[in-house]
Amino acid sequence: MIGLNRRTSIYVAKEPTDMRASFDSLFLRVRNILNQDPFSGHLFVFLNRSRTTCKCLLYDGTGLVIIAKRLEKGLFVRINPYYNKEIILTQAEFSLFLEGANLNKRFIESPLEQKKYVSSHA
Repeated sequence: MIGLNRRTSIYVAKEPTDMRASFDSLFLRVRNILNQDPFSGHLFVFLNRSRTTCKCLLYDGTGLVIIAKRLEKGLFVRINPYYNKEIILTQAEFSLFLEGANLNKRFIESPLEQKKYVSSHA
């Protein structure tokens, strides 16, 4: 079992990722797109375009670990591309995310974006 601690941040990429990606390409996405250190011990989450599959990359101190999940029903939450800040989940949010729960309201940044979100999901 992969153990996360209180100091582990969980970063989510906003752009879709090809799920054929493996260690090296996910490592580069962490470094070049998320602007993070892949060896930091933090967890990095990537979704495919259809939001049915996610992959997570983690350095556990001895090597890189990939965790993958495909939902049999439903979709992973759509990450708000207009949210200007990094998407960082708590461990509780990550657990809900992996179950396919809707976390969209957590990532609405401004009244204008909230209006766009409400009108597009009404």
